[in-house]
Amino acid sequence: MSETKSLAAKKIPGEVGKTAIQVVERMMNLLDALTIHEESSSLKDLAALTSLHPSTAHRILNDLVACRMVERGDGGTYRLGLRLLELGNLVKARLSVREAAQIPMRALHKSTGETINLSVRQGDEIVYVDRAYSERSGMQVVRAIGGRAPLHLTSVGKLFLASDDANQVRAYAARTGLNGHTKNSITDLVRLDRELEEVRQLSTAKDNEELELGVSCYAASILDDSGKLVAGLSLSAPTDRIQADWSRSLQETALKISKGMGYKPKFTDPTAD
Repeated sequence: MSETKSLAAKKIPGEVGKTAIQVVERMMNLLDALTIHEESSSLKDLAALTSLHPSTAHRILNDLVACRMVERGDGGTYRLGLRLLELGNLVKARLSVREAAQIPMRALHKSTGETINLSVRQGDEIVYVDRAYSERSGMQVVRAIGGRAPLHLTSVGKLFLASDDANQVRAYAARTGLNGHTKNSITDLVRLDRELEEVRQLSTAKDNEELELGVSCYAASILDDSGKLVAGLSLSAPTDRIQADWSRSLQETALKISKGMGYKPKFTDPTAD
């Protein structure tokens, strides 16, 4: 047996696994370092950012280049590779807002005792895709999962309208006529514009018995990894017991779901953990 094999045979159990983990950690650190700069990064900068010896960083980067996770740029620089984009698109395609929302929704329902709805936009309406509720809430669920409602009459719908520009909102008003369901429904464009401006400022929306008398709702946005509004989370309760502080809990839950969809706030969000 050669001296090399003899030394390998005497390795402490788990040492090989430990070394492999260290290599993976170094690879991840290099990939993280590459995300810091939009342009390519030099070997010197990457080694400094990861506290790796340049020769070690170079060796690992070569392996990453071989599997297309990193690409070489001009002048011996490095940038993230297309393989990461391919993998990211696969993960994104498998992400379901309904799956990401289920556990946070049920936790919010448990803490408030009120009905929590998950809705998405389809054309000029929202569609309810999931709900967390119980009989003890004492509120009849009028619209079942799969039910629809006009955008301007619902808190979630207002979130989507607030993300549209003025021309799109006017076109929506022309198509729908802004028909109302209750005496509180917003049925004119001037009032709707004022309401949507408030939604933009507060990053939350409310339905004050506009869809159904006796029922009020708060809503918060769910964003995907690109920051696009993809769904809305709402809390519905009888108007006489709805609490303003539930709006913050709703925003915190919506942010948690957004993060589950890959969203990363670009600033320190006051509702972040």
